[in-house]
Order: sequence, then C-alpha cells, then structure tokens
Amino acid sequence: MLKRLIPFLFLTLGAAATQAQTPAPNSDDQYRESLQQVLDQIQQRYGVKIRPDAALVKDKYVTYAEWRFRPDVNETLKNVLGPLDLQVTPTGDKAYKLKTFQYHLKTPEEGAEQLAYLATRYHDVASWEKRKAELRSCMWEALRLSPMPAKPTSKPIITNKRQYDGYTVENVALETLPGLYMTGSIYKPLKAKGKVPVIISPDGHFGDGRYRADAQLRCATLARMGAMVYSYDLFAWGESLLQFKGEDHRRSLAMTIQALNGERALDYLLSLKNTDPTRVAITGGSGGGSQTMLLTALDDRIKVSVPVVMLSTYHSGGCPCESGQPVHLCGDGTNNAEVAAMAAPRPLLAITDGGDWTAQTPETAMPYLRTLYGYYGKPELAQNVHLPKEKHDYGPSKRQAMYEFMAKYLNLNLRAAEDASGKLDESKVTIEKEEAQKVFGPKGEGLPANALHSFEELQAVFNKARTADGHAQK
Repeated sequence: MLKRLIPFLFLTLGAAATQAQTPAPNSDDQYRESLQQVLDQIQQRYGVKIRPDAALVKDKYVTYAEWRFRPDVNETLKNVLGPLDLQVTPTGDKAYKLKTFQYHLKTPEEGAEQLAYLATRYHDVASWEKRKAELRSCMWEALRLSPMPAKPTSKPIITNKRQYDGYTVENVALETLPGLYMTGSIYKPLKAKGKVPVIISPDGHFGDGRYRADAQLRCATLARMGAMVYSYDLFAWGESLLQFKGEDHRRSLAMTIQALNGERALDYLLSLKNTDPTRVAITGGSGGGSQTMLLTALDDRIKVSVPVVMLSTYHSGGCPCESGQPVHLCGDGTNNAEVAAMAAPRPLLAITDGGDWTAQTPETAMPYLRTLYGYYGKPELAQNVHLPKEKHDYGPSKRQAMYEFMAKYLNLNLRAAEDASGKLDESKVTIEKEEAQKVFGPKGEGLPANALHSFEELQAVFNKARTADGHAQK
C-alpha cells in the first residue's frame, strides 16, 4: 500500500512545490497576466460571455490586471482593453465580441457630449465663420491638398452616348492626376433650355457601385427633371479597379484622392458653357454621404447639399476612404455634425433612418444645425427627413425626399419624377447593363497608355505633384 502511495505523494508534493515557485502576480511584475486569463476572470466574475478571437488575444498581456476591475463590467472592459487598442461591442444580453479599437466610432452618448461642447465655441455668425475658416484650412492640409496638385491638361474621354426618354447618358473619364483616371457617367436632360444646374453624385459602399439600379434611377430621374448629373466611381472601385487593387480603397490616400476627384468633377462640369454655376448640388449615400458633407464643407461652389444615411455625431465613417486622413482631428476635434454645419447657410437636407448610426440624428445633430443656421436667420434651410422604420440604403422614399428638395432649390421640374397623383414614378428610366456604362470598354481595352497600374505608382505621382522647385509643398 505504501509503495502505491509513494508516487502519488511525490506528484502532490511536486505540484505544491511548483505552486510555491510560481507566486501570484505582484507589483514586482506589474501584476502582469495574459489577456486570455484576464478575460476568463471577467467572464466568471460578471457572468458575461466574450466571443473569443485567438488572433487578437495571442501574446498579449495586461499589466496591473485585476487592479483595473470595477463594479461595472463595461468600465472594467474599457480599462483592461483600452491600453491594448482593443474593445468589445455588445452582441446580446451579457454577450460581447472582441475587436480592434474603432477609432472612427464613439458611443451615441459620447457623440452628443462632443457636439454639446463644440456648440459652446461659437454663438454668432462672426465666431462661427472664424471656426469654419480654421476648420477648412486644417481640412485641406489634413487631406494633403493644400495647395491643390496641378491639373492635367488632357481632354475628357467621352464614349458611348445613349438617348432615352427625356435624357441622355455618356461615359466620361477625367484625368485627375497624371495617369490617374476618374470614371463615371454623365446624365443630361434631353431638351434643356438655358443654363443647366449640375449635380455631382459620389458613390458609396453599395454593391455594384454606380452600376446598380437605384443609382441609375436617381441620376436619370434628376436628368429628366432638368439637371446634369455626374455619377462617378469610388477610388479602387468599379472601373478604377483597372488601375488599382480593391484593397487600395482602404488606404488613407483614398480619402485624399476621392476629395480630389470630387473637385475635378466640379471643375469639369462648371467649365461647360451650358451649366449654371449658381445652381450646383451634391448628393450621395453612405460613403457618398461622407463625401457630400466633406466636399460641401470645403467648396463654396456647392450651393445645395443632400447627405444620405451618414450624418451622425458619433460615426466618422468606418472606411479609411472616409476617415483615413486626420480631418476629424482638426480644430482640436470635430465630428460629422459640425462638418455638415459648414454648409450653412446653403440649403442642407439630411436624410436619416432608424437602422444605422443616423437613428439619433433628429434629436442630436438637427437642433444643433438649426441653431447654427439660425445665426444667419435661416434655420429652415437645415432640413431632415427621418425614416425610423428604414435601413441603410438610398431607397425610393429617400430618393423622393431628395427629388423634392433638389426641385425646390435648383428649380427643377418635380413632375418628371412623379405620376399624376404625385407619387414617385421612375418607370421611364432605362436600367442599363454594367458594360454599357464603362468608359474604357467591357474589358478595359480603352484604358489610356499612360494609365497608372499600382498604388506605388500613384503615391510617386501624387508626391511629385505636391513638390515645386525641389521643395515639398505643405
């Protein structure tokens, strides 16, 4: 019996000896524990479930681990994960998902708090105009577009003109930097009289890009109402993929290129003899909504602005093409509500819904915007159409609200978008196949010989465009 117990005693004593040799963490090692151990403790102590992510947890450690614990689990998670650039998002009752720090995203409460603080920094037209000028100057610098790169002297590439019921479409590419081509389609009214208003339509992160049906319906209907509309691709999206990889869209320079492209689009449209510089508008949804607010803030040539499903106090755009450059750090910190306010006193319609980060906009951003527009005596020019039962898209009801606003402030023919009873009617628009809308042909065979073919080439061209006499320009 004793012989049988001896191995057991040795194992027990060995384990005890090991435990004795491994003391609990203390100040000598900064109470250091592995992140996985700490997460396990949090789950046990607070009765929560944190979805594991081995890649995010591997080889990570927390110093002063349990000293970061608080009675509230959310505060504890923030204390533990913050120094590691990690955070959690709720996925259900007492359930969380671990993720990297979302620099572009605050909580709704934090967004409202920031906006309340920003509102204390100005109280009349003079103080707001001073703040706006400071923001605008910083934003151009943040985008690395101060001064603007020289514009190529090449002519637009225009292909494949089509005629439909009340409008025409032709595909247009503009060389915005040497070898960099912005591609899109221009929709024009078939029988325009006098000067024509213009609308640029930056695309968002929707499937099929500008080729999708709802984008065609929107642009063609606006053309039938009497406007010239340029619908163009995101950078490294659509035909831009002939020059770049899809992952290049998520580089910080994408935000700069898209702002540059928007400016070049305005330059081109306003260079045409039959366009009206007093009636210039912009509208886009999602990422296109981000560009709508940014370009309106930067450029006074834009007279009417309709950002769709994007105006929020706490969300700055989850793609680097929207937040990759430090625009939102200007002025000691800003947000999209203040950026949108830079449109004042030009007419602004924010279209929002209950299914995304714009759900709180009517209660938070809109009172702020109307107060600011009130400095100019025009609070009614900051408008909001909120659709609480809808989700993140540029659907029919959103388009109808936009048509009504554009008709009013650009003097367009709203009846061209409605039936006899006043309901939305886009039935006279022809939905084209993707191939018909491509500037350079179905397989890109028409791409110019000087076209860039890599992000590295683009960086070199952009950096060269920003230099003069051998010295880098700011």
